[in-house]
Amino acid sequence: MNYLVAGLGNIGAEYAGTRHNMGFMVLDAWAQASNIVFEQGRYGSTASVSFKGRKFILLKPSTYMNLSGKAVRYWMNELKIPAENLMVISDDLNIPFGTLRLRKNGSAGGHNGLANITELIGTQEYARIRVGIGNDFGRGQQVGFVLGKLSEEEQEQMKDICARVIEGVKAWATIGPDRAMNTVNTKPKQA
Repeated sequence: MNYLVAGLGNIGAEYAGTRHNMGFMVLDAWAQASNIVFEQGRYGSTASVSFKGRKFILLKPSTYMNLSGKAVRYWMNELKIPAENLMVISDDLNIPFGTLRLRKNGSAGGHNGLANITELIGTQEYARIRVGIGNDFGRGQQVGFVLGKLSEEEQEQMKDICARVIEGVKAWATIGPDRAMNTVNTKPKQA
């Protein structure tokens, strides 16, 4: 069984380590832990990893965040992945930093990357894990905050956050979305 796991972010050194690149950071951590490397392909970089008889194709779109759907649609068609086997990992400023939200489907919630995917694949019936980045910014400062680098304290938490997202994706594919939501949608342990 094949699954497409799209981690959203923006390509380029200036975006590395920014809050908007949570999806990229999770997939990079997964690749590192699995000793695999991403290969540049059409509309993005891909790598594949297997777990309990399931193959996960990890995708980091190179289309920039707001056009993520172009890459996701291309790879879904290329690999013949149905929408129910698609998982998208994105940042979310509506939930506190480090809090995870796994959903089987739903609206884009104001996230341009999710909105573009929904528009281009023609359905919102796909799973997503939203990684909370918090909303610690003043009025009119949203873009700077989202495209800003993680604080040192936040960087220290990334290893744990990435590990929890990866476990969540594996659980979604193995024990099913409902049971996976019970384990993923919990508050992070305070350090």
